[in-house]
Amino acid sequence: MRAAVFDEYGPPGVLRIAEVPDPEPGPGEVLVRVRAAGVQPFDVAVRRGTMPWVQARFPQQSGQEYAGVVEAVGEGVDGPAVGDEVLGSTMLNAAAELLTVPAANVVAKPGGLDFPTAAGLVAASQTASGALLELDVTADDVLLVHAGAGSVGTVAIQLARLAGATVIGTASVGNHDHLRRLGAVAVPYGAALIAAVTATGLKPTVALDAAGGEAIAQSIALGIEPRRVGTIVDDRAAAEHGAAVVRAGRSPARLAEVIALAAAGKVVMPVRAYPFDDIVAAHTAVESRHGRGKVVLTISG
Repeated sequence: MRAAVFDEYGPPGVLRIAEVPDPEPGPGEVLVRVRAAGVQPFDVAVRRGTMPWVQARFPQQSGQEYAGVVEAVGEGVDGPAVGDEVLGSTMLNAAAELLTVPAANVVAKPGGLDFPTAAGLVAASQTASGALLELDVTADDVLLVHAGAGSVGTVAIQLARLAGATVIGTASVGNHDHLRRLGAVAVPYGAALIAAVTATGLKPTVALDAAGGEAIAQSIALGIEPRRVGTIVDDRAAAEHGAAVVRAGRSPARLAEVIALAAAGKVVMPVRAYPFDDIVAAHTAVESRHGRGKVVLTISG
């Protein structure tokens, strides 16, 4: 099969598409033919060698989120069957034509949801829903989402609005219409953020930081209690200011809930799709930290 690999740490150009052995499903596993794979900042950090708890084994594969079709099942699998359309999380093997995953971790893909959108929702759904749960966001809250136009911010805004919360989202001016369509009040990020939020007349009570930098300090300066400021990207600033790191981890159950909302049209995810052979361009787009929604590779079918 073909898979994305890299032979050394470095910029996007170290990635290449290579022929590697087909995986075989073991007991309790399914073999999935991948139709789409998400590209996320985690993949970028692993490729650059800046994810200290992940040690690459060259040639190292890449990718954490997939959507595809079950092609074979291992012994003892009582669940997904051959031909089922599924999605889920994996570890450094999603950007490939085939992968094996534990059957217990796959989520059924609704028929009305296309493969690129399904793959693009995998990590953002679990991260955003888990963060809002840890921060205990309710209908009484005014939530400030830093980097609201990114994949996690896009899902977090929609889930918070469905819960009845008021949401303020930060983004570049070019993405403000996107935030408004999601139901958020849009403000610019950067030095003018505090003044822009104050000018809305809304008083934030909780914040989710998907941007890093000054986001935590700005949130606290706006009067949010540090315990209700959560970050998914800036552990150092969280420790400095007494804020929370909100990484709830993977949860097929939470993913299934958000996927059901997406299939019902209640959660949307803009997707920027790249052919598999353009993986260098896809990684470059994610590494730029610009753009809205999710970068996805289309792999087969």
